[in-house]
Amino acid sequence: MLGKNRWISFLFLACMVFGGINAWSRDYWVYVGPYTRAESKGIYVGRFNPESGQISPWELAAETPSPSFLAVDPQHRFLYAVNEVRTFQDQPGGGVSAFAMDAGTGKLAPLNTVSSKGSGPCHLSVDAKGKWVLAANYGSGSIASFPIGPDGKLGQAASFVQHEGTSVNPERQKGPHAHWIDFFPGGRFALTMDLGLDKLLVYRFDEAGGALTPNQPPSIAAKPGSGPRHFAFHPKGKFGYSIHEMGNILVAYSVDAAAGTLKEIQTLTTLPDGFQGKSFTAEIFVHPSGKFVYGSNRGHDSICSFAVDPKQGTLSPIETVSTEGQFPRSFAIDPTGNFMLVANQNSNNMILFRIDPKTGRLRSLGAVAPLQAPVCVLFVPVK
Repeated sequence: MLGKNRWISFLFLACMVFGGINAWSRDYWVYVGPYTRAESKGIYVGRFNPESGQISPWELAAETPSPSFLAVDPQHRFLYAVNEVRTFQDQPGGGVSAFAMDAGTGKLAPLNTVSSKGSGPCHLSVDAKGKWVLAANYGSGSIASFPIGPDGKLGQAASFVQHEGTSVNPERQKGPHAHWIDFFPGGRFALTMDLGLDKLLVYRFDEAGGALTPNQPPSIAAKPGSGPRHFAFHPKGKFGYSIHEMGNILVAYSVDAAAGTLKEIQTLTTLPDGFQGKSFTAEIFVHPSGKFVYGSNRGHDSICSFAVDPKQGTLSPIETVSTEGQFPRSFAIDPTGNFMLVANQNSNNMILFRIDPKTGRLRSLGAVAPLQAPVCVLFVPVK
């Protein structure tokens, strides 16, 4: 008879030989969505090891035009992307595409594409049950909901809302520009950020039919001319944080998920004292631990970081760190909370940072393999 330790060693080797390394892997797929140009053709994938911080060379996961934002279903079977294009099926507007994920290779098999019901789709999200996709159309300032079938395919839009109005900036706020949309914790409400209206709009969401109807109150006013862009809910659901593209500010809110309401509690700048150049914020994330909030500055080309007060939800600045590239439109934090990958759109490079779990500070580990015009990063567990 083999001893207990020898049995464990034998079983480990057997799994490695017959089941493959994936049976024991804790790696993640990293998907990157670029603006497609001569050297970029669609969604790319690499394999990330959270122990070593290494990412394998990028491979083309699926060809699709300008997949500028990506989202995955809760079971990690399907991936969805907006297609930020001017025309879809010979009609003005963009698309939303569905893909099946290959658990062994990370490659994506196209399922279908539907109209986003507007121009310039730039953001989408999937509900916690994997039944619905919400999409925001920046160009036309509209939002829509799409049902997900059992096979992962998208149905045509079940609900469509066209925003109306203007704000104070005559160049960028002549009309609505929906820039972000996602579900409140619990899924009963949807929140969207409209840069053109300087508003955060809240909708009741009907899970049965996908209808989006204005909540009461229907919106939260943002500082005029600030251009609200993206939002991030705290993991505990009691707080949330918005980042404003034109005003270079970050706003903290208390969240009432049962009522679908937000209450502003703090506003901070994302830029260091003394900066005089032009800059525009882009992405915002709350660390998985809930202890830190990070935002990106395009122009100043940096990541700003803040510590979260766990009781009040308010923020205290930690540091501002160079992204070692130009125009960091997007970044993502890996699920372990130990790494951040930043996509510098205009310099075609991506920088990996290690996150100090105690202080939230970032330490650059240098560039990973470059990609042309990277604009979205998404981590997905390898099964």
